Amino acid sequence: MLLIQTNRDAILKPLQSVIGIVERRHTLPILSNILIEKNGENLSVIATDLEIQITATSICQDELPDFSVTASAKKLQDICRAFPEDSKIALEKDESRLQIKVGKSRFNLQTLPANDFPILAPSGENRSYFKTTQKTLKNLLNLVQYAMAQQDIRYYLNGLLLVVESKLLRVVATDGHRLGMACFPLENTEDMAEGSAQEVILPRKTVIELIKLLTDNDEEVTIEIGQSQTRFSFSNVVLVSKIVEGKFPDYNRVIPSDYQNHIQIDRILLLQSLQRASILSNEKFRGVRLVLTQNSLRIICNNNEQEEAQEEIEVNYSGEPLDIGFNVNYLLDVLTNLSIPSITLSFGDANSSGLFTIPDNECFKYVVMPMRI
Repeated sequence: MLLIQTNRDAILKPLQSVIGIVERRHTLPILSNILIEKNGENLSVIATDLEIQITATSICQDELPDFSVTASAKKLQDICRAFPEDSKIALEKDESRLQIKVGKSRFNLQTLPANDFPILAPSGENRSYFKTTQKTLKNLLNLVQYAMAQQDIRYYLNGLLLVVESKLLRVVATDGHRLGMACFPLENTEDMAEGSAQEVILPRKTVIELIKLLTDNDEEVTIEIGQSQTRFSFSNVVLVSKIVEGKFPDYNRVIPSDYQNHIQIDRILLLQSLQRASILSNEKFRGVRLVLTQNSLRIICNNNEQEEAQEEIEVNYSGEPLDIGFNVNYLLDVLTNLSIPSITLSFGDANSSGLFTIPDNECFKYVVMPMRI
């Protein structure tokens, strides 16, 4: 039975949008499959891992009846990618097999019942809606995503806090050793009372997939926040994610507000100096010392072999001498993910966190815990 006959990209492009969340080895075999559905002119490809669901849609104009079928996501992607862009692909269903025809080539894939494919159904809960641009959301996520924890026993740290206030969108990530916070003004937040705020923790995997799928343009993205799910709709993609339960740390308590020692420095200059010095850092602890004296910043790394690297940068500094240690990777992360010409570093004493901010911008703060070296 012929299901559909279309050009290769009508299947491959939506498939590539969803395949990032497909687990190759899963306790539920059907989660290695994608669900392909035709509804009128819309051809939808759906993938899920039970925590996240991504639906990508393309247009397919034919007179054939609607259908739904599942097939191995990885195998179908490999087959489609093996043919040129202008190839015509036909999908045919024969009992429990899906046959893919391209020219004189034939591929038979096993299917599982489409009715068994788990769909994250919309819950009947009240939802808050707001809109922003894809570029804005992608940039915000990129500013803090590197500070998310990975496989931390405190599961609520393995994700990102999304805060929607009446006129502000805020994102916060922390792994307990450093914290990143960024925000952006919103023009309209429907259904939100003045002064109110709504917070949800997005899973790490959701954040990573969003960054991959969002584009750097001003096309709109609609975000719907409920009690148990968050939904992102943009371009031809709908991503539905479960929310991480738990209480995110109070980020306002972590961000220092009374530091007196500040230096403003060229971001690229600092980044390259740290990269060079880190070549001789301890491979396990990755420590770096920042030594501030009158108009001078020295960057010092050493290792177990008694080797040492030292860089010196002229800075405008007249405060007390300061010698403070950090994990150099944490400093490199923030400098790599920012795209500004200069950055401000603020310090208390040798036992206090370091604060990275953008000059004349209150909407970004990055806090790093010190380490003994």
